[in-house]
Amino acid sequence: MNFIERLKSIGPGAMVAAAFIGPGTVTTASVTGARFGYALVWTIAFSIVATIVLQEMSARLGLVSREGLGEALRGQFDSPALSGLSIALVVSAIGVGTAAYETGNILGGAAGLEGLTGISANLWGPAMGLVAGVLLWSGKYKLIEKALVGLVSIMAVSFLIDAILIGPDLGALARGFIPSVPEGSAFLITGLIGTTVVGYNLFLHAGSVQERWAGPEELNESRADTVLSIVLGGFITISILVTAAAAFPVGTNIQNVSTMAEQLEPLVGTQAKVFFGIGLFAAGFTSATTAPLAGAYATAGALGWDTDLQSTKFRAVWGSILLVGIVFSAVGYSPVQAIVFAQVANGVLLPIVAVFLIYVMNDRDILGSYANSTLQNVVGGLVTLVVVWLGLRTLYTVATDMGVF
Repeated sequence: MNFIERLKSIGPGAMVAAAFIGPGTVTTASVTGARFGYALVWTIAFSIVATIVLQEMSARLGLVSREGLGEALRGQFDSPALSGLSIALVVSAIGVGTAAYETGNILGGAAGLEGLTGISANLWGPAMGLVAGVLLWSGKYKLIEKALVGLVSIMAVSFLIDAILIGPDLGALARGFIPSVPEGSAFLITGLIGTTVVGYNLFLHAGSVQERWAGPEELNESRADTVLSIVLGGFITISILVTAAAAFPVGTNIQNVSTMAEQLEPLVGTQAKVFFGIGLFAAGFTSATTAPLAGAYATAGALGWDTDLQSTKFRAVWGSILLVGIVFSAVGYSPVQAIVFAQVANGVLLPIVAVFLIYVMNDRDILGSYANSTLQNVVGGLVTLVVVWLGLRTLYTVATDMGVF
C-alpha cells in the first residue's frame, strides 16, 4: 500500500485525533508556548508516542475480538463486586466526564465563531451542539467519519498557516525536542500529556474500528490509520504551541485563549485571526461530536447494551451528554464541580484502564496470535507508568485545589 492509499484509509484514528485536539488542548498548548517558548515541544512528541502505543492496542482489541473496551472490561471479572465496581467507574468517569467536558467543547468552538462573526458564543454554542446532534443521529458511521476527517484537515491547515505566518525560530523549535523541565513547568507538562493521552479515546477507538473494518486481516490498515492520524494530531498541537511561542515573549500569561486571535492580529494581520478562529471552531466542534460518541461506546459497552449507532439506548447516552453541553453553553455556565469530579474520576480510571488494556492484550483466548509481544508489553508498561504518574498528579492537584493538602 503506497502513501496515498494509506491516507485514504484514515478514519477511526482521525476521530481519536479529533477528540484530543479540543479547546482544552488549544488552551494548554497556547499557554505553554507563551510561558515557556519552545522548551516543552518534547512533551507533545512523547505524548504522541504514548497515545499511539495505547490506541494501537485498543484498536487491535476491537478489530480482533469484535468487542469494545467496555465489553471486555465488563467480561473479565468473575466477581460480581469487581464487575459492578468496574462498570460504575466507567459510567462515572467516562459518561459523567464527557458530559462535564462537553460544555467546554461547545463553548470553545463557539468562541472561534464569535471571533469570526461577532455573534455571541452563547448563541453559536447551542446551534453547534444541535448540528453535532443531527450528525450523530444520522447513525451513518461513514458520514460521521468523513465530517470529522474533513474538520481535522481544516484544523491542520489553519493552525499550520498561523505558525508559518508568525515566523517561528526553527533552531529553538529543534532544541525544544530535547527534554528539559523549566522551573514551574511541571503542571503544564502534566496538562499537555493529559489532554493527549485521553482515557475515553481508548473506548472510542475500540468501538469505531469495528464500524470501519471487518476483522484482523485489515490490521495493517488500522495501524497506518492510527499512526498517521495521531501524528497529525501532534503536528496540530505543536503548530499551536509554536504560534504562541513565536508571538509572545517567554513568560507571557495568556488568560483567555479565545482572545488569542485578537492578540495575534496586530502582530501578523487579520488573516492570523481568521485562521485561528477557524481552527478553534473546528477543534470545538470535533470534540463536541466525539466526546458524546466516546461516552456512548464506553457506557453502553460497560452496561452490556447494544453499541450500534442506531440503537435507542446508544443514542440516549450520547444524546444526554450532548444535551448537557447545549444547555450549559446556552447560559454560558461551566459546571466546575462536575469537571472537578470528572478530573478525579478520570485520574483514577485512566491508569486502571491502561493496566487492564495491557492485561487483556495478553489474553490469547481472546486475541490468539494477535496478543501482545514482549516488546509491546515493555513499551506499553513504560507508557502505563507515565499514565499512573499522570493520574496521581491529577488527583494531587485536585486535592490541593480543594484544600485537602
